[in-house]
Amino acid sequence: MNLTILYRGPLASCDYDCPYCPFAKRRDSRAQLAADREALARFATWATEQREDRLSLLFTPWGEGLVRSWYRRTLAELSHLPHIDRVAIQTNLSCRTDWLADADPDTIALWCTYHPGQTPYDRFLAKCRELADRGIRHSVGVVGLPEHLEHARRLRAELPAHVYLWINAAEGHTYTNAEADGWTALDPLFPYSRRPHTSAGLPCRTGESVISVDGDGTVRRCHFVRAELGNLYDGSYRAALRPRACPLAVCDCHIGYVHLEALPLYDVFAGGVLERIPARPFPGPPAGTRLLTGTA
Repeated sequence: MNLTILYRGPLASCDYDCPYCPFAKRRDSRAQLAADREALARFATWATEQREDRLSLLFTPWGEGLVRSWYRRTLAELSHLPHIDRVAIQTNLSCRTDWLADADPDTIALWCTYHPGQTPYDRFLAKCRELADRGIRHSVGVVGLPEHLEHARRLRAELPAHVYLWINAAEGHTYTNAEADGWTALDPLFPYSRRPHTSAGLPCRTGESVISVDGDGTVRRCHFVRAELGNLYDGSYRAALRPRACPLAVCDCHIGYVHLEALPLYDVFAGGVLERIPARPFPGPPAGTRLLTGTA
């Protein structure tokens, strides 16, 4: 089986206080951190033992994982396993980067978000350049709020040319065509993020070749559909894997809609779906591409 897993344990603490994030500056207790560490170790043990499957793993913690030693160590160790094709994590890149010397650069990847006002720009840019110098696959992105536009323009000008800069549409923000054009000039794929995708009844890879797993091992098709498919650790989820249509009216998050079969994003991001890296410079949706979105 070729299986993509989105893992999200109980970790909910973050070292940033972004006003658009409900988990900003949240602190986990020692007991909560211990529970997260134990859950991650259990998941890593399971993944290590699945030698007859091929796995691709994306860690999507509510908080910031890489400031915790157990995430850095676990990702580095998993990256060396021959049956694991990709190990990626979403991060604000506030941690040091020297731990990546212990990881396999052909397997590990980072999905990095720059949060203006939370860290000095030069510090963030320097870390991105460190990743490039180490040969670590990574993408860099910004939430598309008006006050972030100049920061994003500066990033695009100063990041290495091969590093993809993505723009996430801000939750609840409606973009005029002129505003959208400004963001699309930086990220040709921004039209996919601009509006939620109408997804009800459309075929989706989640629940068949893509699953979401929480710290208890509960398996769901994705982070956004709460129906349970079974448990990872007793193997009950496997019997539930099959082609499925999306039960939700819309899908508005990249880690969800990237798996919709009606969108061409598996071709766009071939080899880099988890870390959000296009297979090649991509000039935006081809003419005639159905974006599955409503009107402005």
